Amino acid sequence: MSVLKRRLYEKIQEQRPITARLNKEFGEVVIDQVTISQVIGGMRDIKCLVTDISYLDPLEGIRYRGYTLPEVFEKLPKPAGAEFPYVEALYYLLLTGEIPTQEEMKEVLIDFNNRRTIPHYVWDVIDAFPSESHPMAILSAAVMTLQRESLFNIRYREGINKNDYWDSTYEDATNLMAKMPLIGAYIYNKLYNKGKGHRFPDPSLDLGANFAYMMGKAKPYDDVARMYFIIHADHESGNVSAHTGHLVASALSDIYYATSAMINGLAGPLHGLANQEVLRWLQGLREQMGFKVPSTEEMKKYVWDTLNSGQVIPGYGHAVLRKTDPRYSVQRDFCLKYMPDDELFQLVSRLYEVVPDVLREHGKAKNPWPNVDAHSGVVQWYYDVHEYDFYTVLFSIGRALGVLSNIVWDRALGYSLERPKSVTTEMLMKSAGIEKK
Repeated sequence: MSVLKRRLYEKIQEQRPITARLNKEFGEVVIDQVTISQVIGGMRDIKCLVTDISYLDPLEGIRYRGYTLPEVFEKLPKPAGAEFPYVEALYYLLLTGEIPTQEEMKEVLIDFNNRRTIPHYVWDVIDAFPSESHPMAILSAAVMTLQRESLFNIRYREGINKNDYWDSTYEDATNLMAKMPLIGAYIYNKLYNKGKGHRFPDPSLDLGANFAYMMGKAKPYDDVARMYFIIHADHESGNVSAHTGHLVASALSDIYYATSAMINGLAGPLHGLANQEVLRWLQGLREQMGFKVPSTEEMKKYVWDTLNSGQVIPGYGHAVLRKTDPRYSVQRDFCLKYMPDDELFQLVSRLYEVVPDVLREHGKAKNPWPNVDAHSGVVQWYYDVHEYDFYTVLFSIGRALGVLSNIVWDRALGYSLERPKSVTTEMLMKSAGIEKK
């Protein structure tokens, strides 16, 4: 048994009695109330899911297993000469809650490397798509094609004990996580990178560096990949992609079904497409400003004109956060080091100087600070990934880290099939004391 799987098993044994006791002895304890606006408004803020993988703190941003993003980037082991940690190290942290040592990472890297082989029929499926296809549709189909490799399905048909569901689920999850960057890079090369990049990985490279290598990108794009995958890895379990993965897996659908569904949810314009919408808006702003960085006053006027026309400032505001998104700050620090003179980055910086004060004065935004999407497209554009549609593929690879880790733990703790109860509009009217006409 690998070092990661052994530590995960030990953690599962510790957690199972806690979850069982909570359910058996304290199952009737009320932890939340539900309002009509929450029922109609997409169940927003209703406390009805459990995850120990991540928590979104309003003031500190996302915490992975209790660690803030700055702590994650400081504590996780890094490849020699790299600025950002191994993506595989984050997977270890999300599954176990522990920071792996460099020695443990050596074994994890070998394990991931051994799982990278992709059946030829997956390449055939990708190649069969028309060149105009959306990359997210191809990614979803490629993951679904791998479903025939599911070890969980084999074990389930053999009559595996429920307590062991996590084992084959872990194997499927880790197999898929090792393969997704290769599939993503192959899709990019097929659609946009004609004659460039590499089809097969370099066995000496980690996940982030291999993704850059297969995309045909030179340093520091390996660190861009590590940074991007880590900051998008998880965001609690109630967002569309994470919740979709959990929901589908709760029916004991295997990892491949659940991850394909997660990808499909992430493809929606209200979820994973925000970063490309921000970049599109920035390109329009750049054009209107005559391809120069505006002064503070010019930018302030533009922002006010945008708000007064009934539009929002893309990339600003967040349903939970009440400060600058740490994921934004990580990318900003990277840009200040590697691309300080880039015109689009300078636009982002000027917006950062202006927008929060304007939004506070405007008075309609609960959070006037930038979120992760205000920055991420600009970084990709600088490194010549100009194809907006591909940005959500990058998001999917990162988000798979959290979704897969959560599903492994769902199986380990025996979480039930998700089946909330619905009510009718008439019932809501009765609760509100409204007479039906």
